Amino acid sequence: MVSWTENDETAWAVPMMAEPGQRPVYICAEWEIDLVRRELRLTGELVPLGGRAFEILAELVQAQGQLVTKNDLTERVWRGVFVEESALRVHIAAIRKALGPDRDMLSTTVGRGYRLLGAWRIQHMETPLQSVATGLPPSINIPSASFDLIGRTAAIAHLWRLLSTYRIVSLVGPGGIGKTSLALEAARTPPPGFEADRLLVELASLSDPRLVCSVIAGVLGTKLEGEEISPDAIARAIGARPLLLVLDNCEHVIDAVARVAELIVSHCSGTTIVATSREALRIEEEYVYRVPPLGVPPEACLEPAGAFAYSAVELFTSRAKALGSSFVPDEENIGAIASICRRLDGIPLAIEFAAARAVMLSPPRIAALLDDRFKFLTTGRRTALPRQQTLRATLDWSYDLLPDDEAWLLRQLGIFAGEFQLDAVIAVAGEDIGDVTGQLARLVEKSLVLADIRGDSPHYRLLDTTRAYALEKLRAGGEYPGAARRQATYYSGFFASAEADSEVRPQAVRLTFYGRHIDNVRASLDWAFSPGGDSQVGAALTAAAVPLWVQLSLLAECRERTELALARLDPTAANAPRLRMQLSAARGWSLMYGVGRAREAGPAWAETLQLAEQLEDRDYLLRALWGLCIDQFNNGEFRRALEFAHRFAEVVADSGNPADRMMADRLLATTLHYRGDQRLAYHHIGRALSRLPDLAAKPQAIHFRFDLRVSARYFQARILWLLGLADQALSVVDHNVEEGRTSGHALTFCSVLGQGACPIAFLAGDLDAAERYCTMLLEHTERHPIRLWNLWARAFRGLLISRQGDLATGLPLLRKTLELAGEARHLPRFLLLIGELAACLGEAGEVSHGLAIADEALARCEARDEGWYVAELWRIKGELLLLPGTHHSTTAAGQAFDRAFEVARNQGALFWELRTAISVARLRMSEGHRGDARDVLVSVHGKFSEGFETADLRDARAMLAKLGS
Repeated sequence: MVSWTENDETAWAVPMMAEPGQRPVYICAEWEIDLVRRELRLTGELVPLGGRAFEILAELVQAQGQLVTKNDLTERVWRGVFVEESALRVHIAAIRKALGPDRDMLSTTVGRGYRLLGAWRIQHMETPLQSVATGLPPSINIPSASFDLIGRTAAIAHLWRLLSTYRIVSLVGPGGIGKTSLALEAARTPPPGFEADRLLVELASLSDPRLVCSVIAGVLGTKLEGEEISPDAIARAIGARPLLLVLDNCEHVIDAVARVAELIVSHCSGTTIVATSREALRIEEEYVYRVPPLGVPPEACLEPAGAFAYSAVELFTSRAKALGSSFVPDEENIGAIASICRRLDGIPLAIEFAAARAVMLSPPRIAALLDDRFKFLTTGRRTALPRQQTLRATLDWSYDLLPDDEAWLLRQLGIFAGEFQLDAVIAVAGEDIGDVTGQLARLVEKSLVLADIRGDSPHYRLLDTTRAYALEKLRAGGEYPGAARRQATYYSGFFASAEADSEVRPQAVRLTFYGRHIDNVRASLDWAFSPGGDSQVGAALTAAAVPLWVQLSLLAECRERTELALARLDPTAANAPRLRMQLSAARGWSLMYGVGRAREAGPAWAETLQLAEQLEDRDYLLRALWGLCIDQFNNGEFRRALEFAHRFAEVVADSGNPADRMMADRLLATTLHYRGDQRLAYHHIGRALSRLPDLAAKPQAIHFRFDLRVSARYFQARILWLLGLADQALSVVDHNVEEGRTSGHALTFCSVLGQGACPIAFLAGDLDAAERYCTMLLEHTERHPIRLWNLWARAFRGLLISRQGDLATGLPLLRKTLELAGEARHLPRFLLLIGELAACLGEAGEVSHGLAIADEALARCEARDEGWYVAELWRIKGELLLLPGTHHSTTAAGQAFDRAFEVARNQGALFWELRTAISVARLRMSEGHRGDARDVLVSVHGKFSEGFETADLRDARAMLAKLGS
């Protein structure tokens, strides 16, 4: 039973200490929660966490896995202060972020509260491991360090904490990870008060497991005269002797070491053992500490100073400098070193080999030569064991210890370029292999395969260096073609089920699950379309993997892969028409969102439609009609777009699928909105959204590659805004941004921000919100390679800067980015930017240029039947005509305003009507016709029922107040 005391300073509860000088720490695997120091630690290293978040975590860990309600958390953490539930969610999100890959330990019970999972136990810290007072100096045979151990300070501290709790700790990991270095450095630097003997037993050179006991006895200085040297005899000889015993390099004599270690631990109360091995001893009381690699910089670009914060980079530069290298630590060299460290998986031994080459070669050259790493990385320390003097020798040591069946399986695993599942292993292994599951488990135990067993579907992977070694062996044995074919065939079936899976898995979950296999798909396709490959298998895999590329927003890669598959497709194959249909649809989709290639999408969709009709495939018929509709209004053919929308609606009229009928109304609403018929668009978008209850709880983009629920919302917001229902539109935007963020679909979120949130916040006059949404879109399109939306966001940023008063900075950015967009600037989403560019040019004194752009846009809209922005273009033209210069004409301006009024009223676009009324009232006031000005404003202002705090309605009220009665 834990008793509680109140800490006045922090105002939260901590367990009372068992004894003076001790503090309670909760421990679960490699996580520690220190309540007194208010620290969250992973393998002894501090994980940053804010004060409130830590207090929440403290409450949860003290509940020992029990549910803590939201009310209880807010009452305990924010004592006496009322806070919204959203504040709690913010800190819960921070805790999950801090837990990183173990974020699932923090479990949510929807609507009730949270609990912290795991077997947490309380340990009272700062108790010396062992303290003896024999009067004799301890016996130590630990060799002095020949170099500084880099990046292991936290690991050493964590290891000593483990040794204060467990009698035997096994340091486990692949060759070169630094198990021996870590064990020896820990033995050299014991905590204060530790006075036991510290002895190293080196087993690497031992070839006969029967000699293990003799070697240990020799190190202990134990004479066993007349007695067989056995585990029992060693245990009796040690007795109660205070001892830290380091058993180094146990993997090749693992069974013998396990027997003697288990007996020592059970009989010798003063002995603690550290064992280093590539697999665990699997004995009682053993704690397995898997030694982590050194920290490596992420893929994202870092400043050189930022890269030095990672221990792998520090190790490389330190070793290179010690050997006499003098490269300049500039951006190019540090970037190359970061890449080297990533490709070597943060393995210290491999990084040291690479650093040794820096005496003769530049870091970029070393990075380029890593593909041939087994010939290149051969310079080890002369004092190292032979198997640690080259990278190949290090891996040969592990490989040669494997039984034939495990060595065979390791070679087959070399075919995987990324993570893989057990089913994939079984498929690649084929029918001639026996117990694949058991063999894979044993390779994991021996640190040759890494396992991620979190969640329902365990995933496995090889370190990059191990994979290169296994792949080399696979090729040398002539086994590569068969393994590659089996892998490609497996992934064709694996991804063929992905679309059906979208019915049962949420988008974000599906994206995470399937996204882990992208590198294997790429490797399989590279084989399939290479000499000696199989292009039909490649075409089938390409078609099956299309949803993956789309969900990951890898549209350029999708286009390139589908075009290659179409070019290599055998037209005589039985399934050729269906594959061509699927690949054409994928190509059409990817072209629609490519800069400068959108006009090529139409023929791809037309071919999809023809094949779908020929094959009587209703699914792809709908995809093709959808694609052709979007393609037509992207290319300015809004009449044709409406025809395809109506045809789509006819096909699904009797459909039992609510998603299909919802899409029909969404297509009609979108097309009508862009044509300018806001009233009828409002009818269809309302009907589309009324179907939401008929959809599954997690509607997915099975046919159309985006979330139907989210995509309908941003068009609803646009239509509501133009109809003058500003409050409703802004409310939809807020909800839509949150919904889009959690949907997990990158392209959908671009549209949420670019089609809805950014323009509506801008039109509302809330430039801060517009800036916030624009920043979100820029960051999102930098994380995901969606260049067209990135260009739009950069242009919008230029517009915002201009409207914030800095035309000198914003206008060039707006103009330049629109030029970079090329033909894409004729897409409907760019029209607002073009109109605002014309207005900004007028303000900058380039009235003629602004008028030319406005006239060009009006001509474009008339030719394309694109009416949604026409009223605003006429108003902008009118404002330009009122500016000083050769084009100044109040008569022409008045005519432009009249045309704007006419269009806005015919469309039901009350917002454009209000803007025009403000412009007209301003003109009438300048002419001295105050009564006319007031009448114009009153007639339009009176039509509004909401949105009175938006910028234009505030301006209208201010003008009315100025005009009086």
